[in-house]
Amino acid sequence: MEGQAHRLVFLAGLHRSGTTLLARLLAAHPQVSGFSGTGAPADEGQHLQSVYPSDHEYGRPGRFGFAPEMHLTESSPLVSEESARRLFEEWSPHWDLSRPLLLEKSPPNLIKTRFLQELYPNSSFVVIVRHPIPVSIPTAKWRGTRRFDRMFEHWLRCHALFEEDRGHLERVYVLQYEQLIRDPAAELRAIFDFLQLEPVPPSEAVDTGANEKYFRRWQELRRDPRMRVYLDLVSLRYERRVRRYGYSLLFPERGI
Repeated sequence: MEGQAHRLVFLAGLHRSGTTLLARLLAAHPQVSGFSGTGAPADEGQHLQSVYPSDHEYGRPGRFGFAPEMHLTESSPLVSEESARRLFEEWSPHWDLSRPLLLEKSPPNLIKTRFLQELYPNSSFVVIVRHPIPVSIPTAKWRGTRRFDRMFEHWLRCHALFEEDRGHLERVYVLQYEQLIRDPAAELRAIFDFLQLEPVPPSEAVDTGANEKYFRRWQELRRDPRMRVYLDLVSLRYERRVRRYGYSLLFPERGI
C-alpha cells in the first residue's frame, strides 16, 4: 500500500486533550514531519482528505463518538488499497516527504485506529488522554450547552471504544496529558523511544497549570445552587466509570 517508504504516526485524543500541543512537540523532531499552516481547523488531517467522514459530518466535538459511522475498524467497507493510496496522496502535499516519519493528528483517530492500521500496517499510534473536566468545559462552551452529562458520556464512550480496539493494535503508546505537562522532557523521551527516534528536548514551554484553571471554573459553576445540585448528581453518576481511567469528578485535583 501507499506510504511504505515512510512510517506513519497517527496521533489521537479527544478535542482539548492536548493533541495540538503534542503534535507540535513531536513534529519539532528533525525526523518527523507534521501538518502546519494547512488552513484546516487545527491542522487536522481529517479535514484534508475525502476517504472517510470527518467529525463535522457527525456532530463535531463532544458528539461525534455517538455516531456508529465514526467508529471504523478493519471491517469497514472503506478499507482498500485505493483508500490508502488516495489518503496518502491527499495528505502528502502537507508533509515534508524527505523525513521518514509522517505525523497525522485528528481527535477522531481515537475511534479509527484499527481502520488506519489496516490501511497502513506499519503505522504507529500515540494516544493522549486528559481529565474529562478540562476536556468537557471548553467543549460544552463550543456547543453552547451546559449538559455536562452528555460531555462525560461522550468522553467515556470514545475511550471505551478505543480500549476495545487497543488489543488489535500492533504499535500503540498511550499517555495522559497530566504526565506530559508534569514532565514534558521525560514524556517526550518515552514517546521518541517508542517511535525509535533519538530524543530531542521540548521545543516550547508547556503550561503546567492548564488543568487547574478548568477545575477552578468547575467550582465557579457550582456557586449557582441549582447548577451545584446538577453537577453533584452528574459527578456521582459518572465517578465510578471515570475512576477506571485514573481520574475523579468528585475530587478532580486528586487525579494522577
